[in-house]
Amino acid sequence: MSASDPKKLGRRVAGGLVVMGIVAGIVAFNGVHNRTNSETRLAKWTMAQSIQTVDVINPKLGSGPQELVLPGEIAAWYSAPIHARVNGYVKMWYKDIGAKVKAGEVLAEIDTPDLDQQVEQAEGELAKAQANASLAEVTAKRWETLRQSAAVSQQVTDEKDGDYKARLADVSSAKANVARLEAMEGFKKLTAPFDGIVTERKIDVGALVHSTESDATELFEVADVHKMRIYVDAPQSFAAQLHAGMNAKLMLSQYPGRTFNAVLTTTSDAISKKARTLLVELHRDNKDGLLQPGSFVEVHFELPPDQNVMVLPASALIFRSEKQQVAVVGMDNKVVLKTIEIGRDLGTEIEITSGLSPSDKVIRNPSDSIGNGDSVHIKGEAIASEASAR
Repeated sequence: MSASDPKKLGRRVAGGLVVMGIVAGIVAFNGVHNRTNSETRLAKWTMAQSIQTVDVINPKLGSGPQELVLPGEIAAWYSAPIHARVNGYVKMWYKDIGAKVKAGEVLAEIDTPDLDQQVEQAEGELAKAQANASLAEVTAKRWETLRQSAAVSQQVTDEKDGDYKARLADVSSAKANVARLEAMEGFKKLTAPFDGIVTERKIDVGALVHSTESDATELFEVADVHKMRIYVDAPQSFAAQLHAGMNAKLMLSQYPGRTFNAVLTTTSDAISKKARTLLVELHRDNKDGLLQPGSFVEVHFELPPDQNVMVLPASALIFRSEKQQVAVVGMDNKVVLKTIEIGRDLGTEIEITSGLSPSDKVIRNPSDSIGNGDSVHIKGEAIASEASAR
């Protein structure tokens, strides 16, 4: 081996070591670089996964025909409680509940011993007054004759004439008292004020009845049911849409699956300060006798569609301490919570009267934790962006 061979070998070994160092450096660099890229991708993926993907919809404009359903009460066309006008005992009643009666027909009779005694006394007072008046008349005429012969003075004659006129006044007063008591005697018979049916009877034979206002006894109630009135308290928000001439349908629990037509005839034209409602009156003929006074009824009004109302799924609502809200996605995919005013609840959908525009992207099912400024992905756009990234 020549002297130069060891030197060549050393240079070869050194070169190999350099190459190996370079290769190791490249491998180490690639490892660190790949790890950094993986961590970056993982961080981006984690951040992307933390952003909610939401399904958005646009509000539907126009609600279509509206059906307003309100509770109501049926009342008789006329209804009159029958009270006693005289004190006494019930002698007999002739009409029970459900009886059909005509105007003037006797419902019951009252036995009035006190009143009968007062009538007899008044008639006696009248007879006495008439007798006194007759005597005063004869006396006055006699003194007038004596006055013409100058046997008595003019003063005494005038006194006798005045006494006669006073006795005539007593007769008139006694007659009026007798007439008043005889009129009261007429109230011994309770009569129906109009054609109708007896809806209540609150007396029995022998019961004591009073005529004083503080202790008046309601003996009967008679109702005219040939036509019925239906009263409804409508919310103030619908007051402008209800007017005379509107048709409505009535539904009663005693007639399942059946409806009755009625017509809105008038309103109170004033909003109740306590309930903030409008009193509405409807009429319906009741010749078939199916409607009964006092019945609870559902009144269905058909209202024209409101083109300014928008419709959303009920799932889009957010209920928090504030008013009702919905979550809207803005141009930068940031969430904006908007306060809205709700109209009718249609079940799976609700009417929105204010707070939204038709172009708003409303989140269909917002999470409970969603808030203002949250970033979100829109469902269709998120899928497209992932496909382009791959």
